[in-house]
Amino acid sequence: MAETTASRPLVIGLTGGIGSGKSAVADLFAEQGITVIDTDIIARQVVEPETAGLAAVVERFGRGVLAEDGQLDRARLRQQVFADEKERKALESILHPLIRTEMRRQVRSAASSYCIVCIPLLLETGQSDSVDRVLVVDTTPEQQVGRTLRRDGSPRETIEGILAAQASRQERLNRADDVIDNTGTREALKPQVAVLHREYLLLAVSDRRAGARSS
Repeated sequence: MAETTASRPLVIGLTGGIGSGKSAVADLFAEQGITVIDTDIIARQVVEPETAGLAAVVERFGRGVLAEDGQLDRARLRQQVFADEKERKALESILHPLIRTEMRRQVRSAASSYCIVCIPLLLETGQSDSVDRVLVVDTTPEQQVGRTLRRDGSPRETIEGILAAQASRQERLNRADDVIDNTGTREALKPQVAVLHREYLLLAVSDRRAGARSS
């Protein structure tokens, strides 16, 4: 990231495929008192009614992407752009700069010595330069499909299509600095998070010292 380590906390980019368990892991870090920044939440905030983001989306994709109450109909927009790479990239060109700006603002405001930034498409969208370390939540494709089916009831074909459009399991593991194994139970996540929490606290102290020496 552009800021020096002395002016911001250590930034851990949390990622993983659909249904991998990113939210469960993020919640466990939050329980440790760590600031968690969720880019999915930011993505909704930047297209709320009367925002420049929503106006830009409507200008590009038409008023058909709006619900009756003036909110963005995310399901309709997703259906419109999902199968068309050109349309998807057009949407990303509108949203990603807005999301990154707000993400950086929240990182600078983080109250903890390191922060978790949850970016589902961290690797696919080339955002690894926005974080100091990449933490991957790993599970099997079969578990991803099963968890997503139970969570939101989307058709299996839709879920499998999303999986196919994301980085593969091996691609994520190849680019990870740290990995949390979520092929087991939620309880099995807790000791893994505890170990990484201690490591990140030590890294954050080292980063601050290095930043102080170079400033």
